[in-house]
Amino acid sequence: MTEFWEANFIEKHEMWGFEPSHSAMLAKDLFVEKGVKNVLIPGIGYGRNAQVFRNEGMAVTGIEIAKTAIEMARKHYGTDMVIHHGSVTDMPFDDKQYDGIFCYALIHLLDSTEREKLIHDCYHQLSDNGHMVFTAISKEAHTYGTGKFISTDRYEIFEGVKMYFYDIESIKTEFAQTGLFEITEIKESQPFLLIKCRKPMER
Repeated sequence: MTEFWEANFIEKHEMWGFEPSHSAMLAKDLFVEKGVKNVLIPGIGYGRNAQVFRNEGMAVTGIEIAKTAIEMARKHYGTDMVIHHGSVTDMPFDDKQYDGIFCYALIHLLDSTEREKLIHDCYHQLSDNGHMVFTAISKEAHTYGTGKFISTDRYEIFEGVKMYFYDIESIKTEFAQTGLFEITEIKESQPFLLIKCRKPMER
């Protein structure tokens, strides 16, 4: 998948622009409310969803597989933001804990084993009383059921892009052990589900 994203990154960048996603704005509001100070963003891309947290004084660390994206992030947002180069499937990249984690439109691109690992790794790096927010594509998307069938609710939409489509029940199943407390339908470029989790304080 690395080669696919490198090859198509500039085109996607021009499509997405620099405005943060609606999901990032909602996550920012939650993090501000909860007093979050440091944020981890797996799949940070070129940083368009990171700046809203930095504008609120939060330190942001990213993980990104595409070198082109990292270069673009540094060009547009400066070099003081730590971005680990690599795949989220190879987490963790540091031994820090974060009181906020935001993962946008990434988890549905992974297979079941990778999704389970990503959720576990993020939760493991979440500090006590920390919050993590994921966005995932919904079965309400017009692309659901199109392309090549791979497994239940997972399709290769076009060459190189495989998507797992979520519903409320599959989210409850996959996030059952990670303090899931809210699932919200949200409209981005396609229908998404906004997933909010909180890690309780250890007793």
